[in-house]
Amino acid sequence: MRRVKRIKAGAINPLWHMYRTVSRFKVAKNFIIIELGRYCPSTIWKHRLYAGLLGMKLEENVSLAFKAMPDLMYPERIHIGKNSIIGYNTVILTHEYLVDEYRVGDVRIGHDTMVGANVTILPGVVIGDHAVIGAGSVVSKDVPDHSICYGNPLIVRSRNNE
Repeated sequence: MRRVKRIKAGAINPLWHMYRTVSRFKVAKNFIIIELGRYCPSTIWKHRLYAGLLGMKLEENVSLAFKAMPDLMYPERIHIGKNSIIGYNTVILTHEYLVDEYRVGDVRIGHDTMVGANVTILPGVVIGDHAVIGAGSVVSKDVPDHSICYGNPLIVRSRNNE
């Protein structure tokens, strides 16, 4: 089970009233910084933008590839361990709006972890240390340390026999 806080909505879906849950200014600021970062060719500058201006917890030598997309509304809920790589066009979500509720949860990615291209990581997920996430996967559950996983639904295998 993912670690998310569930907030029930009224008769109207919560996305219709999203600025009641997060300020317009914050979303506009995050949008500008994230779009700059997505196209920034330097991982060092991207690291400075995201950690310094968005409050993401990025340990040393974290690399986010071209067009990787951190959560627009709550990027401060993203924690990435040292020497990890987030692949091209990967989306890291810390919120989700549903018809009758919205959910918010931290995403924690361990150290020395590789997330492939076009991966979607859902809110409230923990990805362990030394894990490998295959390209195109949807990470909808926790991934243990020293695991390799791929697909949708997510298939998790141990890397101990490699």
